[in-house]
Amino acid sequence: MSPTQLLILNFEEIRRRSIKVWKGIPEQNYNWKPDETAMSCIEMVRHVLEGEHWFHETINNRGSVINFVSPFQKRDYTNIEDELIFAQPYREKFIAAVRNFSANDLENIEIIREELGQSRKLGDYLLRTAYHESVHTGQLLDYLRTIGVERPKVWD
Repeated sequence: MSPTQLLILNFEEIRRRSIKVWKGIPEQNYNWKPDETAMSCIEMVRHVLEGEHWFHETINNRGSVINFVSPFQKRDYTNIEDELIFAQPYREKFIAAVRNFSANDLENIEIIREELGQSRKLGDYLLRTAYHESVHTGQLLDYLRTIGVERPKVWD
């Protein structure tokens, strides 16, 4: 497998498992959050989907995205399926972009986030994108445990 094929496999596996967790959130618990400063369940799902689009735009710009306007922010929260449907075209563009990167690109393209004083190779940055989703999926599993809901089996 090429490096980009491995990255795509990782992105697809993470999303498959995330979707299992997201669909395991009972609708009556979409707005549950552990405290007032935390994201609710549905806000976290949106955050992950929107975050992937933001990461993609950051990669396209090779760094900071000035005046980023998210298409997700104009939407009311409805349900998990609707969030996934809305995000699908952005997901497809992101995966297509990853598919087109060469091993040389992954090693030599720099993503520079001046506001953070951060410079990362594209391959590293893509792995951080996947990690972001994984962390929030784990948080949602903890949310489900806290509210006493049976957790989907992600280790299949």
